[in-house]
Amino acid sequence: MDWQTTPEDSVPSTLVPGAELGTLGKPPVTGAWRPGDHPGARHFVSLGEQWVRGGRLPAVRVAYETWGTLNPARDNAVLLFHALTGDSHVAGAPGPGHRTAGWWGDVVGPGLAIDTDEWFVIAPNMLGGCQGTTGPSSVSPTGVEWGSRFPFVTVRDQVEVQRQLADRLGIDVFAAVVGGSMGGMHALEFAVSHPARVQRLAVLASTAQTTADQIAANSLQRSAIQMDPAFAGGDYYEAHAGEGPHRGLALARRMALMTYRASDELNGRFARSWQSDVSPLGDDGRFSVESYLDFHGNKFTRRFDASSYITLTHAMDSHDVGAGRGGVAAALELVTARTLVVGISSDRLFPIEDQHRIAAGVPDTVDGDTAAVIESEFGHDGFLIEHEQVGAHLRRLLDD
Repeated sequence: MDWQTTPEDSVPSTLVPGAELGTLGKPPVTGAWRPGDHPGARHFVSLGEQWVRGGRLPAVRVAYETWGTLNPARDNAVLLFHALTGDSHVAGAPGPGHRTAGWWGDVVGPGLAIDTDEWFVIAPNMLGGCQGTTGPSSVSPTGVEWGSRFPFVTVRDQVEVQRQLADRLGIDVFAAVVGGSMGGMHALEFAVSHPARVQRLAVLASTAQTTADQIAANSLQRSAIQMDPAFAGGDYYEAHAGEGPHRGLALARRMALMTYRASDELNGRFARSWQSDVSPLGDDGRFSVESYLDFHGNKFTRRFDASSYITLTHAMDSHDVGAGRGGVAAALELVTARTLVVGISSDRLFPIEDQHRIAAGVPDTVDGDTAAVIESEFGHDGFLIEHEQVGAHLRRLLDD
């Protein structure tokens, strides 16, 4: 297993060989992409001053990637939004500038469900993230990282930045807007805020309004980071490797994995197996599932930033398409796009009822008043793993 080439989000849970557990070395103070790093396949656009929920950002830069070719009519663009810990690297190999392979490489590409021989795909990194778009790890006008001074941002703030990116790229109407999980929040908000700019909409494993249960899970993960003494209130960027808030971030990731994966998968793959011959029952041994969580929590610190995690989970908590619009039902009625809503049968983060609520409220849906359901043992991460089923549903929308 290679942490640089196998993102755990897009593969089934697996036993971690004992020899792998100690191979990662000291974690960096942040896994963020920084100016001076290799750009990889990223493009950058500077949008200037932005006002967000928590205040003013004097300048915002957006990192994005593209695949395919924009046609002369400029009507074949697909806007694709990533999940909480994803980024703009949707498809492609790992390499300079990209620590992991694309997270939807079996869905986006020539001849695939989102066929880049036909569609021009744009994937931005969201505001507050850590892979090229302005976020807490970005250098502020004072010459140091924003850190604790980075303002609170909402999903609507993030979508407004994405709307401005579309304007800069000269795309007035998207053939489709697609997103899963937190990306599904962005896709739905974009379609509600700018209905005339979206012809088709795909929302996968997401919700119209973050619930108390989901907010509770996010709050516990934030606390795990904030309680790490090395977090230093969010101003830790001058620390040396191994001295940043990696323990808190790894713990937050381990907690999150318990909501991303289904209990049946973990029980079936790990059962009560031991990581080694040393017993976990009073000796120094570990259960295999403990080692799995630890290993992937530690891997995560190599590619993400603790303050971005806090910023983005707060943004998730802000998500409510009905706020200021007369409620969720009234907001969903504003969507004019032909809409596909997909849920995962075993999702315990965004249960299937959340997707049925969206499908029942949007006027023009592919499957009527109920969401399409992917039968999967992989829980919430099924939208990243079940490539064939996801692709078949997206084809139904894009070929419509």
